[in-house]
Amino acid sequence: MPALLTAASTLMCPHGGSVTIVPGSTQTLADAPIVRGSDTFIIAGCALSAATPPSPCVTIQWVSAATRVTCGGDLALNEASVGLCMSAAQAPQGSAIVAATQSQVSGQ
Repeated sequence: MPALLTAASTLMCPHGGSVTIVPGSTQTLADAPIVRGSDTFIIAGCALSAATPPSPCVTIQWVSAATRVTCGGDLALNEASVGLCMSAAQAPQGSAIVAATQSQVSGQ
């Protein structure tokens, strides 16, 4: 069973940018809020900011979530969830990378 994502999980864009998770829920597991697709994900440090024209990843749009775990009326995210990193113009830039999760809590 895939591990659930929490605010303490480490996410990245495919170009090395780091993701800051701003949870909208205060329900917690393992000392950190559970992450949902409706939460805010801010990307900083994307290498595409040096491209011409610059088009860095700035946020994540989730296209799949856990199928059986909800939090605050919304589906929770797990390490098998798929998110697209989006530019400011809402152009997809690639899939989000889940680099680390809290492995003691899992859900489908």
